Amino acid sequence: MKKTAIALSICLLLTGVMWAGAAGGAEDPLASLSYLTGIFTDRIEKETDAKLDVSDQLILSGESFAQSGASASVWTEKRVKQGDVLQASTGTGVLVLAGQVCVSHSGGAVVDVTTGTTVPDGAVLKQDHRYLVAEDTAALFEVNSKTAVLSYQGPYSFRNSDSVDYNAMAAALKELHLFRGSYTGYGEGYDLEKSPTRLQALIMFVRVLGEEERALNWTGTTPFRDIEKGSQAEKYVGYAYEKGYTNGYTATAFKPGQAVNANQYTEFVLRATGHSSPANTHLADTLDRAVQAGVLTMGEAAMLQRDPFLRAELVYISYYALDAVMAETGLTLGETLERAGVFTHPELLDAQNLVRSSRIF
Repeated sequence: MKKTAIALSICLLLTGVMWAGAAGGAEDPLASLSYLTGIFTDRIEKETDAKLDVSDQLILSGESFAQSGASASVWTEKRVKQGDVLQASTGTGVLVLAGQVCVSHSGGAVVDVTTGTTVPDGAVLKQDHRYLVAEDTAALFEVNSKTAVLSYQGPYSFRNSDSVDYNAMAAALKELHLFRGSYTGYGEGYDLEKSPTRLQALIMFVRVLGEEERALNWTGTTPFRDIEKGSQAEKYVGYAYEKGYTNGYTATAFKPGQAVNANQYTEFVLRATGHSSPANTHLADTLDRAVQAGVLTMGEAAMLQRDPFLRAELVYISYYALDAVMAETGLTLGETLERAGVFTHPELLDAQNLVRSSRIF
């Protein structure tokens, strides 16, 4: 396994720098082939071997890789949050799949293998570009966005921040059968970095009500011409329309792919907890009403007014809505859903244990 990892690391390095060399001019290459196949390859093999020896010792001792460092022999994917830092050294490859990540390094170089150019200190990395930490370089890849998805290979360690963990909230809601990922092939399909659509928000609303099974069993027709007949989307939209939860965008259009905003989704949650009704179409004061109802804190309302509304925020509102008190019964939404059999109490406890970050006040 160790030799395989060494071969992979050398292959990555040779590929990366050969790309970089191809992008440079003949008089000013980034590295010569003789150097790569001689001194550089020998040094990388020794350094990678040493790293893997350390990793083997850590496995035997049970010591945390997050504290002491490890080496990934294959490309490894991880969901991260704002302020988290991937610490990487010579030979490490990094790929940003979603979110915003910047790199810092003093001396040495980080190479954008995709374009064959070096990356300046403090640069924001481009998504779907492969980056390589060059010889004699230590680099820090820090997450600037609320969430991100990284893929990496080679020597690494993580330094975790104490920022709001939207990723954990998505996992918690999934544990409670209230959130499902998309068909995106990375980041567990959570798509927390994307703007939610009207259809996605409506589906989440129906789940938070504990009425998804009834929606999926719904049969009927809708007046909306932009909803495909016989589709699963028609079941959610038709059920919600029949129940009076939504009136559509117009009398004949639902606009399922249009982005939803914080006020619109929070209004859904207020309706789910009995603090508003579909008859209320004035949404300018929705966040203020949510604070008064105990669905949001003042800090959360300020954040939602300030920041772009992404699926991360949708997940945040939905997760903490479980603590909101239902207007009619005095039970929390979480207690209501548990009694309705949407999830079990052990599942609720397991979900709560996933979220270690603090709420925004």
